[in-house]
Amino acid sequence: MKRLIYQVSVGKPSKLYEHCTRSVENYCKEHKIDYVKQTSPKLWIRPDPFTSNRSAECQARPLPLPIFEKENAFEYLHRYDQVAIVDSDIWVRPNAPNIFHDFDSGVDFGAVVEREMPITKQYMNKIINYSNMQYSSLKDVDFSPDPRGYEFMNMGLMVMNKSILKYLRGESPQEFLGRPEFKRFIDGVGPWKWSTDQTLLNYWIRKEKMNIQRLHWKWNGLYTANTNIRECHFVHFFLKDKLPNNGENVDELMRIVQ
Repeated sequence: MKRLIYQVSVGKPSKLYEHCTRSVENYCKEHKIDYVKQTSPKLWIRPDPFTSNRSAECQARPLPLPIFEKENAFEYLHRYDQVAIVDSDIWVRPNAPNIFHDFDSGVDFGAVVEREMPITKQYMNKIINYSNMQYSSLKDVDFSPDPRGYEFMNMGLMVMNKSILKYLRGESPQEFLGRPEFKRFIDGVGPWKWSTDQTLLNYWIRKEKMNIQRLHWKWNGLYTANTNIRECHFVHFFLKDKLPNNGENVDELMRIVQ
């Protein structure tokens, strides 16, 4: 099988991003997985200034919304059997096993469901509030809400099989993101003011009724939220304000997670 891990790191990278992407590149060499890191924008996705609810600062920034650049990875599905997209703030433990060996070849898409992670009570409350805000108004799909919140996947780490191409319907990444039903997410309308591609992708996989795999929580350990962070193969430093020196003190972070 031909396999690829894709990352996006546009603009000047922080010390943390450099450390994390280097760990992913080394991981790919160890497991003989192809690796691509995108370092400049290709899609240039911007919110519509006439309908956007995103901040004026966000709309005026010289770079486009980098949170939607990851979808460039879809282009590689024509050349690879399996593709994983890994956020640039995810550090891979040196002894981590091959993620593709834990991914079923018979499914379309896989990621970790947040409410299924071993997390703190404080973060569980955050999930409940956040997921209600993001998904409760999307009545045309079923996010299976329960007392732990809505069943959404954290898209900081996602894996897909070539079979997902049928849901792209021959579209380029630009055309895919340009679908009318996605405009509200990109523009940040209403509750999606601060949303990333996470809401858009969760909506898409549910709307299309894809065959999805709920990956083990060890593949996406949320730093400060996961109660078993040292057991995680991939550690996701997803909240910059929770990091020592905003993530610039990499040595201290490594001492904590190891």
